[in-house]
Amino acid sequence: MGRTVPAFRPALEIEIQSWEEFRRGLNPDDRRTFDDLISYTRNHADAGSLAARPELTQFMFMAMLIEHHNEINRLREYIKSLEDKITAH
Repeated sequence: MGRTVPAFRPALEIEIQSWEEFRRGLNPDDRRTFDDLISYTRNHADAGSLAARPELTQFMFMAMLIEHHNEINRLREYIKSLEDKITAH
């Protein structure tokens, strides 16, 4: 029996490539941000391959949300450490 779903990483790269015209239309700062977001999807490709979701954009957006939530948590911890330092004095 053959595979019915293409290998995840090549399919992800095809999906990323399909966003190239959108990327090209962004200003340079937004283009860098877009590239960062795309790198998040590549960083989470192992999890995406296990999810077996036919819509790659669902995975891509979830990977971006996870990374953003991680950053929010890091910032919260940093703010708390600063607050603790202030109140300790």
